[in-house]
Amino acid sequence: QVQLVVSGGGLVQAGGSLRLSCAASGRIFAFYTMRWYRQAPGKQRELVATITSGRITNYVDSVKGRSTISRDNAKNTVYLQMNSLRPEDTAVYYCNLKKRDIDYWGKGTLVTVSS
Repeated sequence: QVQLVVSGGGLVQAGGSLRLSCAASGRIFAFYTMRWYRQAPGKQRELVATITSGRITNYVDSVKGRSTISRDNAKNTVYLQMNSLRPEDTAVYYCNLKKRDIDYWGKGTLVTVSS
């Protein structure tokens, strides 16, 4: 079983920055693609950023150029650095690891961007 512990959310003014962290249990972290999702109030959960085991990254258009996903396999941790935050980035952010078709989710962290 995989456990994911998310941290780093909070309240920030528009234009500010936050870095989210997601620490995974176990030894398997390095082999798996990691994903950040978010869910805004009244909206469906959306995929924000992906990083493969080979560190190939992908982003939803709305965060491209403002966010960076990275991973530190020695620390079993994936990060999401978010810059130039906008009120529409307000959401609960989750990290995800899929192993053998089973989705593991970290407890979300709330990011609130004030205008």
